[in-house]
Amino acid sequence: MKIIYFLVVLSIAFTGCSSKNPNQPDNIIYDELTQEDDELFDEFEEEVETEEVYDPLKAYNRAMTAFNDDLFIYVLTPVSEGYNAIVHYEIRKSVSNFFKNLYYPPRVVNNLLQGKFKNSSEETGRFVINTTIGVLGLFDPAKKYFELETHNEDFGQTLGFYGVGSGPHIVLPLWGPSNLRDITGIYADSYLSSIDYTPREWFTLTDNWGGYLGVKAYEKTNEFSLSLEAYAKLKEDAIDLYPYLRDIYEQYRDKQIKE
Repeated sequence: MKIIYFLVVLSIAFTGCSSKNPNQPDNIIYDELTQEDDELFDEFEEEVETEEVYDPLKAYNRAMTAFNDDLFIYVLTPVSEGYNAIVHYEIRKSVSNFFKNLYYPPRVVNNLLQGKFKNSSEETGRFVINTTIGVLGLFDPAKKYFELETHNEDFGQTLGFYGVGSGPHIVLPLWGPSNLRDITGIYADSYLSSIDYTPREWFTLTDNWGGYLGVKAYEKTNEFSLSLEAYAKLKEDAIDLYPYLRDIYEQYRDKQIKE
């Protein structure tokens, strides 16, 4: 289980020694760790184009969207609210920074594959600074003092960059909207991830299914806790939730690929 115990102990320790109010409202609805992506989503919330999406799995996708919706409302939301009440905002943000720093390998490789060499050099600078000065990535001095931004690129975007179509839309359990191209990208990026369920020759936080699922569950809970209102905000204007989320996702990914 390796690092999951470290993260839990770290959270408890920081909670005990911090003088801030543990119930600090997160009405900075989106913290800076997710702000870039949310700003892109906001653009699509205002006007979602009615572009045809290849959707042969519509019946399954509708059922999975309903399942995920119930999961968010009845499981993730109360768990995250309880987690928020126990763990201070600054600690949750540091945990998110830690995980974000771990995903440097897929980000830098995909920037390189797309010929974005300046971005890849900035990613490397961020990783070195945040891993050392930022105490294993818990803090983000690379952005605060050196103005080095994260350049989020994944293999799904790389495939799209080279003209690979999205393929059929597919809603994944818990993960949410995706498509065949992006699922392929998720699988490819997993070989570069520091969180895995198999032993590897290089450093990984986990090397078995139990540790992998535990760490991923903790990561997702912490991530969701930082933007509890995001999902509710996204649903506000949805007359029919499934096609609304589907169209926003596909346009959002197209925009990421073009940037």
